[in-house]
Amino acid sequence: MHKISIILSFFGLWLTSFLSLENQTLLGMGLIFSFGILHGANDLILIDHLNQFKKYTFLKILGSYISVILISVVLFINIPLIALLFFVLVSAYHFGEQNWQELLKNFNKVASAFFQFNYGILILSALFYFNSIKVEQIIYKISNVSIEAYYFLNLLLVSLFIFFVLSFIIAKKISDFKKEIFKQTFYIAVLFVIFKVSGLIWGFAIYFIFWHSIPSLNDQIKFLYGDFSLSNFKKYLKTALIYWIISLVGIFILYYISADMIIFNALFFSFLASITFPHFIVILKMFKK
Repeated sequence: MHKISIILSFFGLWLTSFLSLENQTLLGMGLIFSFGILHGANDLILIDHLNQFKKYTFLKILGSYISVILISVVLFINIPLIALLFFVLVSAYHFGEQNWQELLKNFNKVASAFFQFNYGILILSALFYFNSIKVEQIIYKISNVSIEAYYFLNLLLVSLFIFFVLSFIIAKKISDFKKEIFKQTFYIAVLFVIFKVSGLIWGFAIYFIFWHSIPSLNDQIKFLYGDFSLSNFKKYLKTALIYWIISLVGIFILYYISADMIIFNALFFSFLASITFPHFIVILKMFKK
């Protein structure tokens, strides 16, 4: 999957030269609305395939899933800064897990978890730093707190240092990791360039879709149906369609109640956070199985 991701990323980087910031945002939103939302739309079907949830009825599972989303919404309304911080931490681990869980599955669980988490922080801090002005505006709209760019830079430098230190340690334990780390360092450098030259939404979409959502779709389809194929993708799409549509309706409602794009971006990322929390739990359970 990494070969496909890097090819699509270079294509996205090439498109950046021809697209205005507004068109980058529109195309990025289109990708997020399609593959981004889709990759989390089949969580209830994934739950049905997990043994620990077999004893629960569909209504109980649906109620629990919706309850987690509603709790997330309440947190964003009442303690937005804490909720936003929690969202970033959860997303960091979720991104790192998708990228590294296969290679590190036989390594120390605690060390693997920390490495995956730090990788996610590295990616997000780079995205935030290279788009610090827009990110500051969104954070302020959500939490009424101003965070300056040098915080993102410090986080980026610390996470980058930890990444190389842990990579050196793990490479001494896992021979296959030595080959992979050079490729991954190159991939990270490419993502840094993309974040630097593109707008926030377009840069986020390139990573979120090409490096996370599409690989996640591949893993989910293999988990549900045994292997990835066009027919199995159609099965996945059929079962996810209703939840996908409901999510899109929610997003368009957010758009119409927004006074401007900054407010919409704030509401949109809050919405993504709310549906990320239960999705994170489901994927965590799926990878464990």
